[in-house]
Amino acid sequence: MRASGFLSPTPDRGFTRQKSIWSVLHLDPILLLLLFLLVGGGMFVLYSGADRNLEMLKAQGIRMAVAFAVMLVFAQLDPSVYRRWAPWLYLIGLGALIAVLLVGVGAKGAQRWLALPGLPRFQPSELMKLVVPIMAAWFLSRHYIPPRLTHVAVALAIVLVPMALIIKQPDLGTALLVGTAGLFVVFFAGISWKLIAAFVGMVSVAAPMMWFFVMRDYQKQRVLTLLDPQSDPLGAGWNIIQSKTAIGSGGWSGKGWLQGTQSHLEFLPESHTDFIVAVLAEEFGFVGMLALLGLYLLILFRCMYIAVNAQDSFGRLVAGALTMTFFIYIFVNIGMVSGLLPVVGVPLPLISYGGTSSVTLLAAFGVLMSIQTHRRMIGA
Repeated sequence: MRASGFLSPTPDRGFTRQKSIWSVLHLDPILLLLLFLLVGGGMFVLYSGADRNLEMLKAQGIRMAVAFAVMLVFAQLDPSVYRRWAPWLYLIGLGALIAVLLVGVGAKGAQRWLALPGLPRFQPSELMKLVVPIMAAWFLSRHYIPPRLTHVAVALAIVLVPMALIIKQPDLGTALLVGTAGLFVVFFAGISWKLIAAFVGMVSVAAPMMWFFVMRDYQKQRVLTLLDPQSDPLGAGWNIIQSKTAIGSGGWSGKGWLQGTQSHLEFLPESHTDFIVAVLAEEFGFVGMLALLGLYLLILFRCMYIAVNAQDSFGRLVAGALTMTFFIYIFVNIGMVSGLLPVVGVPLPLISYGGTSSVTLLAAFGVLMSIQTHRRMIGA
């Protein structure tokens, strides 16, 4: 009998399944290719947004290499490892957030970083974007799904406690991302529409209280600027006005790479970080934006495929929540740059200049690849 395809004879047993290099490395080739395309294209845009600064481009390249290495490490770990370590990681994360409030490093009126001896300073709130959904999934997957009201209440507490600590820093943008990641876990667990309606009602009631008692003056100003950017065109409204001008001036095919006037003449602020999508729209136009959104959409589809085909409820909840968190990154950044949402300092994922958010995002993709590839091994 001849062996064919992925079957090969062995001396002691009839046929065995050969492992592909992707199974050995625990990487999903489709998702990996899409991520490489996104990061590679982002480097071209960043070079222009950073005004041809090669040092900044080199620094970003090193950060992305580190981020992909972190993704590879996270992909090697069996999902059971994340399940087992979830409570401890959550407690360590809460301890780090408390330490930030007590002995954290401040910058520009915010206290968000820890500087430990012998280590570079880091932002614990970024790690909670990954830890909070894993912890919420750990708790809910240990009980009957759909969850009971008491279990939903505990899951919400798991989400809201780190949110409150992050808001105190203050960092409303990161707090919303962390909260959204955790809430998606609760939503995917199958809560009733009555509970969802009740939650929306509570948020609606709490919104005015947040305006008067929680939000800082600069956060209120961002909301007011969103509603009427022309009220302060040379101050608070400058960012939105210039970003919308850059997006609109790109037209159908754009002005060409490195030819954007808004960014290179320094009208557009933060052109290499939060507002980098305006650089892309100005230089590559509507076609470039379609290409970017299409690539993001393919990544989201692949991640949702992994979530749907996860082997257990823990894997499905984690994968679904991490996928939707990535979507929220995209939605919030493009929404704020185009003037549809307030400016909250959320970077364009895997394109904006920065290290911590890229490492966190690729670590999340590593978890997704772990859920996908270890499922295949168990099923083999």
